[in-house]
Amino acid sequence: MKEQKIMLKVNGITAKQWSNLLLEFNLIKKAWKPYGVNINISAEGLKKAIKWGTQRYAITRSDRPSGE
Repeated sequence: MKEQKIMLKVNGITAKQWSNLLLEFNLIKKAWKPYGVNINISAEGLKKAIKWGTQRYAITRSDRPSGE
């Protein structure tokens, strides 16, 4: 199948909106993968935004308030 390309040029977007947009594209990428669609995303700050937006924080005993 022929490779398809999409190019987006975004103006007037804040840093938070940009990272949220990249996270949304990453969710689309993950959702379409089971159907055999491989999506490659390249953007400025992509790795950092995905790392920041997909972190899971575990509360450990040392992080919990002591209650005293």
